[in-house]
Amino acid sequence: MEQKSKIALVTGGSRGLGKDMALRLAERGIDVIITYNSQAQNAQEVVAQIQQDGQKAATLQLNTGDIKSFGSFTAQLQDVLKNRFDATHFDYLVNNAGIGGYSPIADVSEDMFDELLNIHFKGVYFLTQKMLSFINDGGGIVNVSSGLTRISVPGSSAYACMKGATEIFTHYLAKELGVRGIRANTIAPGAILTDFGGGHLRNSEQLQQFVSNITALGRPGVAEDIGSVVAFLCTEEARWVNGQRIEISGGMQL
Repeated sequence: MEQKSKIALVTGGSRGLGKDMALRLAERGIDVIITYNSQAQNAQEVVAQIQQDGQKAATLQLNTGDIKSFGSFTAQLQDVLKNRFDATHFDYLVNNAGIGGYSPIADVSEDMFDELLNIHFKGVYFLTQKMLSFINDGGGIVNVSSGLTRISVPGSSAYACMKGATEIFTHYLAKELGVRGIRANTIAPGAILTDFGGGHLRNSEQLQQFVSNITALGRPGVAEDIGSVVAFLCTEEARWVNGQRIEISGGMQL
């Protein structure tokens, strides 16, 4: 009897880090469901690439900051699992979706704070809660944090606080879900050259030089530096890695 592939759900998988995560997971023989907020065409292209490489893939629309939408998303996910993957459950949840937000503490508005809170912490918390009954025992959760929880860069306080909260949440997930054999870990990327935050880093040579100067490997990161670590955490090879924060930053500010 042919063994079914494991299935991963990656939020924000249409571009940047999420896209690379999805592609690297597929390379490991894992089927992938990605979500997108507004980049439907990009998401379809990622799905097509995964299918071309021989794995199953699907895409669903999700705004991870709209907590009230999680009920209808769950129903759509159940349909996709049944019709595309002949499954009722999946194995790995990767909470990757996010936005940037940069402002000095004195200028942070409540609206900005609430948007970051909903997407990076409240949404992660309650989406994970919704997904708990759909994750197979022995599966895993990977939450995406940031190097900014360790390194303080002015203008990133609100964003970093939400990511810090998610790191604490990861510890509790690992503790409470251990009885089911479900592992929970955090990855913390350093400064990465993507269009994240409107290309905040990619569009500033001065910022890139600053990052290079404080990074042991002497350059900013790229999306391709990150996905393979997530893929590793979603394999049997990482079966004893649990409750950890893994920084992927090339050695920033050591």
